[in-house]
Amino acid sequence: MSFTLQSVLDHFGLEQRPFTLVPDPGFVFMSTEHRRAQAVLDYGIMSCAPITLITGEIGAGKTTILRDLLTRTSDELTVGLIANASPADRVEMIKLVLYALGQEVPESNSYAKLYGQLEAFLVDEYRAGRRVVLIFDEAQNLDAESLEHLRMLTNINFAEHELVQLVLIGQTELQNTVSHPDLRQLAQRISANAYVPALSEDDIGNYVEHRLSIAGATRPLFEPDTYPMIYQATGGVPRLVNQICDYGLLYAFGEGADTVTPAHLAAVLEDDFIMGVGNDKRAALVSSRSQAALAEAAPEDEHDTAN
Repeated sequence: MSFTLQSVLDHFGLEQRPFTLVPDPGFVFMSTEHRRAQAVLDYGIMSCAPITLITGEIGAGKTTILRDLLTRTSDELTVGLIANASPADRVEMIKLVLYALGQEVPESNSYAKLYGQLEAFLVDEYRAGRRVVLIFDEAQNLDAESLEHLRMLTNINFAEHELVQLVLIGQTELQNTVSHPDLRQLAQRISANAYVPALSEDDIGNYVEHRLSIAGATRPLFEPDTYPMIYQATGGVPRLVNQICDYGLLYAFGEGADTVTPAHLAAVLEDDFIMGVGNDKRAALVSSRSQAALAEAAPEDEHDTAN
């Protein structure tokens, strides 16, 4: 196609792309429910909760809340972040933990030696006045055995002080996993627990306008009648909201329009190339109708191509 992302941004007076699929603390939007989950996460850290559990639907904003936390951590915390882990056994698990904490991971497969190395590190951090927090993102990938191994890490203590806190963040099935009778000891150690829902219909307009404002918008770019359509199509899942809004701007740009209208969103949904919204048809890359509209709006320089 003969247009650039910058030409789209310039058309709408934006400094950066407002709707992406990558979690960005700079764009964080907190609904009432998101603020509650954030408060529970902060409280779990502050109160030295052995285990803090945050669950929610896919794309609801869990990782965004986590990344916001990571931008606010103090020097009194040593944080190890482990994402998408599915260790084969307890040796692999403890190696992942050591690596996340910035420690050299030996080739040894002796669990006793690895455990001793971790315990010594935790004691050193405690003596230095730092608390260690291990955060597992996408923790629904951990099986019951892995979760039990993690639970046992919370038993490490020194002078009656627990030396490590766990934060488990994952999809809703994680809640079901930790509720299993075989993991009742782990469940009993969860002292901070929150669920992150999708955005409500009332949140959609504020969410869209918030992201546009951060991206540099100085005027409304979505007509108010688009917000109910966005909610109906996405169920309020932020990741899907970002997708449909991103393409809404693209379609409006293709027609040379200054704002995104219900007709533009209807075209996005009709073309049905956003996975997870619309009519559940197979995804396409770009519809022929959109290509034609964009070609009319594009500059003549054949070397000015979008990535």
